[in-house]
Amino acid sequence: MKKLIIIMCIALVACAAPKKCCSQDFKKIFKFSTFYAAANGGTSISDVETFSVTNGLETATIQTPYDYNLALGIRKIARFGYENRAQTFYDGTENSWSDGANVGKVKGLEFLFEIDYTRQQGNEYLDQHHFIRFVDDKYILKGEYLEDGFADIKYFETSERYRYKVNDKLSFNAGLAQRLSEPYGYDPLAEWMLSNGNIHYTYLALQEGYNVDVAASEYFSPSGELVATSKEVWEEVVIPTVLADYTERKRNELDQIIQHSIVVGLDYYYYTKQYWAHAWANVMPWHYDGGGEFSYHKFNGGQWLDYSGGAILGYKLNKSLGMFVEGKYNKYWNREWYDFKFGVNYVIF
Repeated sequence: MKKLIIIMCIALVACAAPKKCCSQDFKKIFKFSTFYAAANGGTSISDVETFSVTNGLETATIQTPYDYNLALGIRKIARFGYENRAQTFYDGTENSWSDGANVGKVKGLEFLFEIDYTRQQGNEYLDQHHFIRFVDDKYILKGEYLEDGFADIKYFETSERYRYKVNDKLSFNAGLAQRLSEPYGYDPLAEWMLSNGNIHYTYLALQEGYNVDVAASEYFSPSGELVATSKEVWEEVVIPTVLADYTERKRNELDQIIQHSIVVGLDYYYYTKQYWAHAWANVMPWHYDGGGEFSYHKFNGGQWLDYSGGAILGYKLNKSLGMFVEGKYNKYWNREWYDFKFGVNYVIF
């Protein structure tokens, strides 16, 4: 992905120069697109003081590093009527939820490529959202890659849909979708489950290289570092880290799988200066079962329902008072991630 972005940046710079090597068609594709790179940061949560009386009074300070966001991207997406471009520059913090709609404001080619490196309250995440979309009166083609580090979801999806326009505001679509992802139907801890529903976590930790001195009540990491001096700390602090590291490692060892699904959706857009409504939805009611060892059909016990959607509503009651409601919701493989906001504005003249 990094190589792809570098190549794209080189191509953009090259075509910005007055040379004849770039074709008119290539320039037309990137016309009105915006390339942006930005850094944002700020203070995180305040430091926390901890106290211990095990060996006399001892104090320690838990420091949380500052929050930051590094964004790099390029976008060519026509703004809807309700999207007010108040800022002069893109800084990577924009939340344009309408990007999740099936169709844009205009027909033709639109695209978005964005990478965000984020640290929030000491936790680091990598978020990526890339898509290329081509919309016609009769069909929709789209390829999308999404990685949400906070929601722990990552997949690549393509879809080919027939589009039926009821009128200029409402349209329905139906077709096929293909998703490439890790096998979300795989549970690395299943083999360690006991008949009573608990996990044999000590044996798992020993397999991962940890050492336990039961007589001295000392617990050592694979590198030989003393990580706990009591059973309580071992179970409540160390073991959760062991399970998390083991689960992530086992999941990363597996190859990705492709899931074929039927998808149906709709889009609705209506706009006036006083009232606007924009809504979209997608449902995947059926998925092909390839019979793989880590098929989600086996994990779920049969078919399941994946869906996503969003809505943006605004209403200006008069020249002073207005209200808005916006939100989007996604549920794939029983993993949920969503955003919402609502509010009231009153302007005093």
